[in-house]
Amino acid sequence: MAARMMMSSRTLSSFGALKLPLLNTIARKTVTPCTQRIIHRTLSSSGLPQQPSLNVENPTAATLLSDEEQMLKDAAAKFAQDKMAPLVKQMDETGVMDMGIIDGLFEHGFMSIEVPEKYGGPGSSFFASNLIVEELSKVDASVAVGLDIQNTLNTTLLLQYGTEEQKQRYLPRFITDTFTSFCLSEPQSGSDAFAMKTNARKDGDHYVINGSKIWISNAAFAKVFLVFVNADLTKGYRGITAFIIDRDTEGFSIGRKEDKLGLRASPTCEINFDNVRVHESQVLGEVGQGYKYCIGVLNEGRIGIASQMIGLAQGCMDHTVPYVMEREQFGQKLWDFQAMQHQIAHIQTQIEVARTMVYNAARLRDAGYQVIKEASMAKYFAGEVATQTTSKCIEWMGGVGFTKDYPIEKYYRDCKIGTIYEGTSNIQLNTIAKCIKDEKARGV
Repeated sequence: MAARMMMSSRTLSSFGALKLPLLNTIARKTVTPCTQRIIHRTLSSSGLPQQPSLNVENPTAATLLSDEEQMLKDAAAKFAQDKMAPLVKQMDETGVMDMGIIDGLFEHGFMSIEVPEKYGGPGSSFFASNLIVEELSKVDASVAVGLDIQNTLNTTLLLQYGTEEQKQRYLPRFITDTFTSFCLSEPQSGSDAFAMKTNARKDGDHYVINGSKIWISNAAFAKVFLVFVNADLTKGYRGITAFIIDRDTEGFSIGRKEDKLGLRASPTCEINFDNVRVHESQVLGEVGQGYKYCIGVLNEGRIGIASQMIGLAQGCMDHTVPYVMEREQFGQKLWDFQAMQHQIAHIQTQIEVARTMVYNAARLRDAGYQVIKEASMAKYFAGEVATQTTSKCIEWMGGVGFTKDYPIEKYYRDCKIGTIYEGTSNIQLNTIAKCIKDEKARGV
């Protein structure tokens, strides 16, 4: 029981024990050398691609949490209830994020938790980051999306492709006080992301960037922006390059804020580049390789959006079911009608299936597996489940579910973005179908 107790902010901020690669957290036995040789010979003779060796015989269920993971989950849930819940309605109505919540995310050590200890981070896991996203989303997905972008997209990009100098300069800030934005979409390039027109012209040891981006989350308070622009339009998408741009760079400005249906407290803005001059040392990775980096990180980042959607769906259910159990009609509780029980049981099953898919994809990613299909499936299914859940919850609540006196209508509004950003549902289905086709071509 003591292992499940809430942790203090200080303890969690230095949560170095949260090193949770799959092998260390869910493996209990190792595969014998004999079995390893048999598996190796079988895979070699089959011609099938060999995934990273897990070296485990009996891994436990993907949804079974280690003590460390459970403590982190509990800490995130407590933060959401104590610090976020009292402000959700106000933030939704005003469309303004309370900066005390942002400060709290850093103080509790939730931001950029995969950053290694050598840069001042806890060296935690991708899976652990998704646990935080899920718990925060149960209360307000507007808060969770900002953390998700920083943890699953921007931190990952810098860890994978940043120079040592860039890591030393930015990662400690990502952990302590610096929110970031991921900048890809443009007016003419949404799902067709590589049709971007924002460009960077080489000028000596600098680049001069001109153009604009839209739908940029966190832009109102982000201090660092990871921006994808085309450094050579003649090469098409092969000219796309990633840059790290600081907010105070001359010529860089934040445009209008979108008035959105949902996630209203999360600021989504246009950003503009007017002869923004950045040194070549601000290029992330290699020039012309940005399209590869973008595809790769979004393939994984979709798991974060799926975590957001299952958290949102569960949060909506958590508000609705107690009401159904108390509300009386026709002389009995709504819950006592078998038709109502069956509907609720069906939706909760759908949420649990989605959660299992998300957890499995996150575990596989931490173990070094390619998760293109699994991530797309998780995002697609979780988005659809959240849409179905919130709609049903409004129906079960009746007239009050249609009012702002209860939070159900907010969950309903917030969930719609889950089928749109980081790849629409149709884009996910395209990706899944391509993976299936490729597997059949390889004889899988």
